Amino acid sequence: MRHLPDSERRARLARRHGLAPAHRHPDVLAATRAMTVLHATEAPSVHLSLHARVDGLSIADVDRALYDDRSLVKQLAMRRTLFVFPRDLLPAAWGSASARVARALGTRLAKDAEAGGLAEDGAAWLDAARAATLARLADGAELSAAELREQIPELAGRVDLGSGRWGQSVPVAPRVLGQLGVEGRIVRGRNATHWRTARPQWTSMAAWLGEVPDPLPEAEGYAELVRRWLRTFGPGTEADLVWWLGSTKTAVRCALVDVAAVEVALDGGATGWVLADDVDAEPEVEVEPWAALLPVLDPTVMGWKGRDFYLGEHGPQLFDANGNAGTTAWWDGRVVGCWVQDGDGVVVVRLLEEVPADARAALEVEAERLTAWLAGHRVSTVYPSMAMKQASGP
Repeated sequence: MRHLPDSERRARLARRHGLAPAHRHPDVLAATRAMTVLHATEAPSVHLSLHARVDGLSIADVDRALYDDRSLVKQLAMRRTLFVFPRDLLPAAWGSASARVARALGTRLAKDAEAGGLAEDGAAWLDAARAATLARLADGAELSAAELREQIPELAGRVDLGSGRWGQSVPVAPRVLGQLGVEGRIVRGRNATHWRTARPQWTSMAAWLGEVPDPLPEAEGYAELVRRWLRTFGPGTEADLVWWLGSTKTAVRCALVDVAAVEVALDGGATGWVLADDVDAEPEVEVEPWAALLPVLDPTVMGWKGRDFYLGEHGPQLFDANGNAGTTAWWDGRVVGCWVQDGDGVVVVRLLEEVPADARAALEVEAERLTAWLAGHRVSTVYPSMAMKQASGP
C-alpha cells in the first residue's frame, strides 16, 4: 500500500485547490469544478472563495456565472447545506444527497404542520403548498419569499412550536420554499441586493435552466459525488466522506467500490482513499511557500472531518461548537491564524502561532490584495470564530 504523507497532502491542496499563487485557476467555473462545490451558506463566501483562487476576478465575473450563464447553480444538498454546484453535477446531487435531505425535511415539516396546528394532515397540506407554489412559478416568474407568501395562501401560515419560554411562532413559507429547492423543483435565482447579502428571487428550475435533466439513480449519484470529492480532496478517509456527504457508511462504501477507489496509508496510521489513476506521486514540481486568506466556510477548510494535517491544534479557536469554520490564514499548507476587517474595511491578519518573516510578508501581501478587492466594503458573518472575536476586540 502506498504511503501518502501529510506533506504531500498539503502540496496537493496547494495545487488542486488553486491556493498557491502559481496554481490559481483561470476562471470561475474552473475554480468551482476544482473544489467540487462551493459553500454558499453565507452569500459572500462564494465570491471570497473564488477571489482566493482566480487572479483578476471581479464581482461581475461571479454574478455572470451564477445569474446569466447559469453555469453555477445554488442547491441545498450535503448536510442540509447550501452549495454552489457546477451545473452538470446537479443530477448527481438530486438523486442522492439532496434526495436524502428532502425526505428528512419533508417529514419534519409535515409533522410540525400538524403539531403546530396548521393542518390535521401535514403531508396533504405540504403537497398542496408545494403544488400551489409550483403553479405560481410555472410561467418563469422570479419572486421573493415575501412576494410568494403574499400571493399564495398556502404559504401565509405559521406554526406554533414549543411552549412557554421556548415557544415560538414560525412562518412556513421559507420551509416550503426550501423543501422545493432541495427537491430541485425551484431554485434561488437572482439576488435582490448586493453580493454580501442573500435575498434570492425564487423561480422554477425548469425556467432557470431551460432543460432539467433527470436525477441520477441514488447509487450513481453518490458515486459521482465521491469521484469528484476524491479528485479534489483525496486522499481522504471513509469518515471524511461520511461527514462531507452527510450520508451513511454503507452509501460511502458502495460508492468507493463503484469508483474503484484505492487504499493508501496516511500519517498516523489511518487508511485513506484515492482514485485509481491518482495513486502515484505527482510530478516533482516544487510548490513555493504560499500564503492565502480564506473566508468563512471555505470549501478547503470544510473539506475533511480529519483536519489535523492542515489545522493542527487550532480547531477550537477557528471553528464554532457546531463545526462552522471562520476565516483562516494559511502559510504553506497549514492554517496559522485568521483574518478580520477593521472599522475602515482594511483586512488584518491575526496569527495563532509564530511564523517566519517571509510568511508574515506574504500574508500581508494577501491582506492588501483582499483589502483592495473589497474596496471598503465590510463583510459580516453569523459564524465568527473565537479567534475572529478576539482579533476584532470589544
